Amino acid sequence: MPTRGTTGANRLRRADRWLIHHPRVLEALNSTDAPVVVDLGYGRLPVTTLELASRLRAVRPDVRVVGLEIEPERVEVARAASDGRAEFRVGGFELAGLRPVLVRAFNVLRQYPEDAVADAWHTMQSGLAPGGVLVDGTCDELGRRGSWVLLDGDGPVSLTLACDPRAIERPSDLAERLPKILIHHNVPGQPIHTLLDAADRAWAAAAGQSVFGPRARWRAMLAALCAQGVPVEPQRRSARDAVLTVPWATVAPPRI
Repeated sequence: MPTRGTTGANRLRRADRWLIHHPRVLEALNSTDAPVVVDLGYGRLPVTTLELASRLRAVRPDVRVVGLEIEPERVEVARAASDGRAEFRVGGFELAGLRPVLVRAFNVLRQYPEDAVADAWHTMQSGLAPGGVLVDGTCDELGRRGSWVLLDGDGPVSLTLACDPRAIERPSDLAERLPKILIHHNVPGQPIHTLLDAADRAWAAAAGQSVFGPRARWRAMLAALCAQGVPVEPQRRSARDAVLTVPWATVAPPRI
């Protein structure tokens, strides 16, 4: 079904910065001589697709970026506005017959029922090039709070929570932007609730670090979670963004 279509400049900046520094994504981008990347459901305007193309070319200058929308009118608008950084086609979860090494699907599955997610994932995964990866995520309108699942051809790999730490009171504020597959499972006894609760407690304990800024407090929270045995993925870039990535097994609902 068509997305609401709302978008804005730099809305997906945190996810894009994470993408160009993540080893699995870089491996996928470098797995072929002609990498194709699909931005699925870019909305009424192609601004975030064009931004993705620019950011990816910082690490793979010859990447081919294709924006897909199921509404032909949106595709025509995008083609008219394009400056050559990306192509635009009509397409959906079948990926318009392309074989991309990376698919970014942001704020797409959020509007679907939870029981439709697995089939949508499977359809997109089956269209990936060998070694390709998929990112299914959601964020708020300004991109200050977001989360995403990284998948490969076999299934989910990890969950990432990301935010501007100045825009939250506690990490569990990100619960409203969890991917569709998790948002209804944030209840006591479920793994995602356990993770957010642990993050909240570690965040509260790190309140003293606030004098050094919210990013320092976030780093202290991550260190505390690691000390508790939470398998937090090391941050592989400067601390510009507040990011928490854990293996999918840490948060997977029982039936997924």
